[in-house]
Amino acid sequence: MWSDVAEYIQARSCRWSFEPDEGEWGIHQLDDPPHNRLLGPVFARGPAAGVIAIDGSIQCQWGDIHRADMTFSVTKSYLAMVAGIAVSQGLITDINQPVSDCLEQHGVSSHGFESPHNRTISWRHLLHFTSEWSGTCFGVPDQIDHYRNVSMQPAANTQRKGDKRPLKSPGTYWEYNDVRINQFSLALMQLFDRELPDVFAEYIMRPLGGSDTWHWHGYENSWVEVNGKRLQSVPGGGHWGGGMVISAHDQMLLAQLMINNGQFNGQQILPAQWIEQMRTPCDIAPWYGFFTWLNTGHVVSSAIPAESYFAMGIGGQLVWHDPTRSIVAVLRWIDSECTHDILSCIADELAGG
Repeated sequence: MWSDVAEYIQARSCRWSFEPDEGEWGIHQLDDPPHNRLLGPVFARGPAAGVIAIDGSIQCQWGDIHRADMTFSVTKSYLAMVAGIAVSQGLITDINQPVSDCLEQHGVSSHGFESPHNRTISWRHLLHFTSEWSGTCFGVPDQIDHYRNVSMQPAANTQRKGDKRPLKSPGTYWEYNDVRINQFSLALMQLFDRELPDVFAEYIMRPLGGSDTWHWHGYENSWVEVNGKRLQSVPGGGHWGGGMVISAHDQMLLAQLMINNGQFNGQQILPAQWIEQMRTPCDIAPWYGFFTWLNTGHVVSSAIPAESYFAMGIGGQLVWHDPTRSIVAVLRWIDSECTHDILSCIADELAGG
C-alpha cells in the first residue's frame, strides 16, 4: 500500500537539524579558510516531505508538499532548464561553441573566459562538468573543489579535497565543482541580459502553473553590471548558501515537464531535443548528463530502470524521473544512505508488492 511506502520513507528521514545554525548545513564547512563561510542566505527546513505521481496523477504524498525549502544541488537541473530556454530562443545556437565566442557575438564581455585555456571551454563542457575552467568566481577559486567526492560518483578520489591538481584539457576530465557551475550561471545571465530567476519564472514556472512560493537567491557579492544594469547572479546550489528554495509540489511539476519531453498542456516549454540531451550520458562520465544524474548501468539503483535519471542535492534531496513508466518521485529530507532502499521500496509497490 502507498501508505506503507510513505511511512517507510518518513522513517528514514534526514538527520539534519531544523535550524541552519544548529547543525551541518551546506558543505562550506569542509572548505579551507577563508572560503568556509556562507555567502548567501540559508533557511530553516521543514520535516520530510514528498510526492509520487504516475502520468501526472498523485499516488502518494507525505509531509507538507507545498512548503518551500532549500533544495541545494537539485538547483543545477533547473539551471540546465534555463540553458534550454537560451537554446530555444537562439541565444545559444551550438552547445559545442566556446562560451567566450558566444558571449562576444552577443556583445557581452567574456569575463572569466579570457585566458587561452578558458577560451576553449564550450557550453557542453560546463554542462557536463568537464570544463576544467580555472579562475575565481565571486571570491572563490575553482581549486576549492579539486579532488571533491560526491556520493553518487562511482570512482572516488583519494586525494584531499581542495589540494591543487594539474588542469586537464577541457572535455577530458570530470569533476563536480560548484565554482564552475557558478561561472556557468554568470555567463548564462550575461547572455540573457537579465537575472535568471526572472527567466525561470517567465518561461518555465508560470506556464506550468507553479506556485509563487519559490525563490532563487544569490550571494552578497554576486552582483555584477551587465549593459549598465546591476544584476545578481544566482548559484547552482547551496554550497555557500543561496540557491533555490522550492516546494515538493512545484518540483513535481518540473519533473513532469521533463518526463513529458518539455510539453505541458500542448505547449512546448522546453525543446524535446534539449530534454534528451540533458539525460544523455557524458562520454567520459556515463553516470552524468547535463547537470543531471543518470542510472546508466544501474549505478544509482538496480531496483529501477537504467533509463531513470535524477536531480540530487545534499540533505536528502532527490527527484527521480522514470520515463519508461511516466513516474515522478520527489523526496525531500531523506537519509541519503537509504536512497537505494527507498527506491527499492517504491519499485516494489509499483510492481504490486
